[in-house]
Amino acid sequence: MTISERLGDSIGFYRIGLGMLTGGALALANELKQQHGKSILLDLRLGGIAEEVADAVHGLAQFEIDYLTVDNDVEVLRAGTSAVSGTATRILAAHRDHSNAARVATMADDAFAAGAHGIIVPAISVATVRQRPAANGKLVIANGLDAGEHAAEALRGGADHVVVGRSITEAADPVRAASDLLATLP
Repeated sequence: MTISERLGDSIGFYRIGLGMLTGGALALANELKQQHGKSILLDLRLGGIAEEVADAVHGLAQFEIDYLTVDNDVEVLRAGTSAVSGTATRILAAHRDHSNAARVATMADDAFAAGAHGIIVPAISVATVRQRPAANGKLVIANGLDAGEHAAEALRGGADHVVVGRSITEAADPVRAASDLLATLP
């Protein structure tokens, strides 16, 4: 039995990262989406030449992925959002510089101005990003969280979703870990 089968309806949102790409990420995403009705964040952080990213994004959107990450680069974001036009896939900006909340907020403004539907940020930056006028109507997803207070704090700060992985997937009892986490959330 897979972890998603064990978790059942308690978890409705799954992040699939780059590390799983060669291990069946697209098949897993399709199964979770089509057979189990789960929302999928394909966290590939695509970057490079904007036209090539657009081609990749267009192809991935055919899998009806809910959210797809690309690098927080203006041209890449524009290409990515253009490539998903007319689909349900939403482009999220992702970046590696999380040095401080003010820097993350500035990057969020730039991403939203470039057309990103949302952004992935550390939990400590959620409230700062959410307060920005450019974030109105945009998705803010907190990533890299431990179970517990950080996830609750991110939701109270305005996160639309929180990504909590290893504290559930690596737990001795993932179902219990997920249940315990959900009990702490607002």
